Amino acid sequence: MPELLRLPFDRPDVLELSPGFGELRARAPITKVTTATGDEAWLVTGYEEIRQIFTDDRFGRSHPDPENAPRLSNNALLGGPMGDYATERSVHKEMRRLLAPAFSARRMRRLSDWIESLVGQLLDGLAEQGPPADLHAGLSLPLPIQVICELLGVPYEDRSKFRSLAEAMTDLSNPERSATARMEMDAYTYEIVKTKRDDPGEDVYSDLAKASLPEDDIARIAGGLLFAGHETTVNQIDYGVLLFLRNPAQRDALLNDPSLLDGAVEEIMRVAAPSEHGLARYAHEDVEIAGVRIRAGELVMLSISAANRDERAFPDPDTFDIRRRDPEPHVGFGHGPHHCIGASLARIELRAVFGALFTRFPTLALAIPYEELKAHTDRLTGGFDTLPVKW
Repeated sequence: MPELLRLPFDRPDVLELSPGFGELRARAPITKVTTATGDEAWLVTGYEEIRQIFTDDRFGRSHPDPENAPRLSNNALLGGPMGDYATERSVHKEMRRLLAPAFSARRMRRLSDWIESLVGQLLDGLAEQGPPADLHAGLSLPLPIQVICELLGVPYEDRSKFRSLAEAMTDLSNPERSATARMEMDAYTYEIVKTKRDDPGEDVYSDLAKASLPEDDIARIAGGLLFAGHETTVNQIDYGVLLFLRNPAQRDALLNDPSLLDGAVEEIMRVAAPSEHGLARYAHEDVEIAGVRIRAGELVMLSISAANRDERAFPDPDTFDIRRRDPEPHVGFGHGPHHCIGASLARIELRAVFGALFTRFPTLALAIPYEELKAHTDRLTGGFDTLPVKW
């Protein structure tokens, strides 16, 4: 029997996927690999197969024996099982029910104009500073942090504290560090939720304060919302900027035709892949997908970035093309019952950024050679510390 390929794969270009994902999908959309921890997992790279697993309630984040479950990595946040095996499904349904009003169209409309104004202020700050500038520090990082603070009801003055916790939570090399940071994030956010019980506002943590869920689940949800609500959007902005700078014809097309903005946002979500870590799922019973028999308890790694480059769903999938006609919906926000509840907020932020950035700075360019950009390989979410630009 041939030796299984081991994750993570070599990735020579920060914008391109590791070639290993496409090579494995050419063999089969579901193939067995060895994870970074030495465990075996079923790697899913096919678009339809990932959508099928997202909608199949025989898969979950929990495992009946979490201490001995196979893992994707040593990261405490997404490296292994999460939640209680007996209650995972009911907690997930209650969480979705509880949070849906928080991300309602009314609340998103209320935030939209404010977010556009905030982007304008941040671009003003970059212009006043003058080139060269760090777009990461001046736009990509502060925008999602301010937005998530407003939405959740988190004090903006605490940003240094929770940002350092978020970075530690993504550590792939030190499981104790990521686990400690995750517990501290949950504890920090739970204290805010508790204050909302006596002094509620129109924010998500005030909604959580009324939840009829175990306190541990409320703390975990609160911490997860603050982490995911800004960390992933920071990276999507950075990578979206890079995609346009590496494809100037696409930037020019957007400048000449603002009606392409919505398509541009979806194409950024499809193509941008700051991390190749993948999502962990466990079979809760024996399941057959695409002719592959997955046994109860086995680990499945959903490679969202690979599925978004599946040539069966997206013609010329490695090309960044904001004019794609009638494309399949990408799975950058998940799918079905596991579609990201904050997708509408992320879209509003990305529209605000890319609707204004190149209009304000039409000659924006990298201030260092592209090859010198260093993305994190030791963090769950990947990404950059800086993005030097000029204009």
